Amino acid sequence: MIRTVGLLHVVGRRLLVVRPRGKGAFYLPGGKLEPGEAEPDALRREVREELGVELAPDSVRPARRYLGPAYGEGDGVLVDLSCYTAEVVGEPHPSAEVAELALVTEDEYLAHPETAPVIVELLRDLRGAGQVA
Repeated sequence: MIRTVGLLHVVGRRLLVVRPRGKGAFYLPGGKLEPGEAEPDALRREVREELGVELAPDSVRPARRYLGPAYGEGDGVLVDLSCYTAEVVGEPHPSAEVAELALVTEDEYLAHPETAPVIVELLRDLRGAGQVA
């Protein structure tokens, strides 16, 4: 089981996703928790590392949680993704560990050659709620 956190950042009915260097699929900005680290702290750290921005104090709110197959980790490995919303301070830009950023609709994400199952499920839910196109 891989425990992760991710930022749900929607702009113009499109979800912000990142593609790490060396990976084919896009994910939510975020990542794995360090031992003893609280989820909101891990989210702030990972967003700072990946996007070069801060999250506004007291704006981090739990939103959704997903459990599913971990992309690229082999058969039977699951990812436990806790999603949060937060106010982003600054303009996100890719760091050294991120190959590219994208704002995607569900259909645009599904058109990529590689997708992460939990992100597909998340986008389906966001589209059903009218939050993304």
